[in-house]
Amino acid sequence: MSTARRGTFGVDRRRFLGLVGVAGVAVAAGGTLAGCGKESSAVTLPSTAPLPPQFRVPLPVPRVARPVGTDGGVDRYEITERIGTAEIVPGTRTKVWGYDGTFPGPTFEARAGREIAVTIRNELPQPTSTHLHGGVTPPDSDGYPTDLVVPVGGTFDPSMHHSSGMKMTVRPGDWTLHKGQKSYRYPLGQRAASLWYHDHRMDFSAPQVWRGLAGAFVVRDDEDDALPLPKGERDVPLLICDRSFTADGSFAYPAKDPSLTMTPGVTARYMQGVQGDVILVNGAPWPEMEVTATRYRFRIVNASNARRYQLGLTGGARFVQVGSDQGLLTAPVRHDSILVTPGERFDVVIDFSGHKPGSTVTMTNALGAGRTGSVMRFRVTRRASDDSRIPTHLSTYRTLRRSEARVTRQFDFRLTDGGWSVNKEYFSPSTVLARPALNSVELWRFSSDFHHPIHTHLAHFQVVSRDGKDPAPTDAGWKDTVDVRPYEVVEVLVRFSGFRGRYMLHCHNLEHEDMAMMANFRIV
Repeated sequence: MSTARRGTFGVDRRRFLGLVGVAGVAVAAGGTLAGCGKESSAVTLPSTAPLPPQFRVPLPVPRVARPVGTDGGVDRYEITERIGTAEIVPGTRTKVWGYDGTFPGPTFEARAGREIAVTIRNELPQPTSTHLHGGVTPPDSDGYPTDLVVPVGGTFDPSMHHSSGMKMTVRPGDWTLHKGQKSYRYPLGQRAASLWYHDHRMDFSAPQVWRGLAGAFVVRDDEDDALPLPKGERDVPLLICDRSFTADGSFAYPAKDPSLTMTPGVTARYMQGVQGDVILVNGAPWPEMEVTATRYRFRIVNASNARRYQLGLTGGARFVQVGSDQGLLTAPVRHDSILVTPGERFDVVIDFSGHKPGSTVTMTNALGAGRTGSVMRFRVTRRASDDSRIPTHLSTYRTLRRSEARVTRQFDFRLTDGGWSVNKEYFSPSTVLARPALNSVELWRFSSDFHHPIHTHLAHFQVVSRDGKDPAPTDAGWKDTVDVRPYEVVEVLVRFSGFRGRYMLHCHNLEHEDMAMMANFRIV
């Protein structure tokens, strides 16, 4: 039910009851209560293939998608989802489900305010739904879970759909089916920002993203272009994710139904979320990037299903954050480390000018163990001229005030009767938990039992508090995804602009999402 009310949420009692429930399921799943501490509660799936060596392969940079034409000022793109192969584990071939058969998919470079249309053709064995994460898109192009592109020449019978054990109610009339392909419309009425796109199919987002359906999407504008930040080859997307592999190099994943046809979900041990034991950046295991002794801009995307990263740098290097999920900050923020939860993006500058040629800087992960404690390495090759700099002022935007909130709502993300729920309700396409007005602001309180990275479609927000205290330094800026930690209450001021219609909020731990931790809101 919607809980549109003002007042303080009863955290203490819920914390106690939630802890008892979480402990029970962790033991039943063969896990631990790691989720109650700093580390994620997700369980690492061990590879049966020998793990690839670290820092042996160069960092790949995905190709940039090119329009096939322009009609009426709208750039048209065509992408085919199909099976491809890649050598990820040396000496083996991995079958990927990729946009244009690649993993990651091509990077889109778009302009704010210039509409694009992307036709997605599905030549995979199963239906798909593509979501532009962070995009201000009309509801029919948002990648809703039951708005599916059925494979070319294939069929999908809604009456055969089973959300087995998920406790979700999905009726035959809840599905919208497109035969073979669909054109998604992205007006891009938003600031420059580092977005990404990925599959969002009902019940099967997690395994289909795991198999490769993800890519970067960069929106640029005049304000960002005018800044003296690193550009060109020194402006690099980094899609960070984790995977596990079988002995023949295939992706390993603990799906109940590996065909991804009938029964969704993962085996009980992994219901808290799936983590791989191989860290990939732009699809390569623990790559190395050659850099000059200059500044570089990196657009970091956590494209993992469930793994959180506490990123750091060796050799005295630091992150200078210039942007968040939804674009530039007002001023740069320096960090020794950055906590990045699934779905979040961080736009950072790293300055290598103080490092001698031949030296290396490793990007580390303090939340990892063993090899997952490293992400990638930078090797400084030579000195070079550098006319970039980090200005003290980056952008100007309005800070939202609590007094602007018309309504306060509570959304509680937790384990309920063995399933993942929002406000003790399991997802149904026909149930709407909130009806905010277009161009209004609301205060939303997110509470949780495990680590739940909460993502809002269309609506962007500013974090105003964590457990009644100030937000973390990494919460700055306009966001669409926020890490809600165990037994924590995070308050955000949400602005609803762009379009009317049905949108979603959900946990971006993709296994939780597939197991019903989603809810609808309708902008009216």
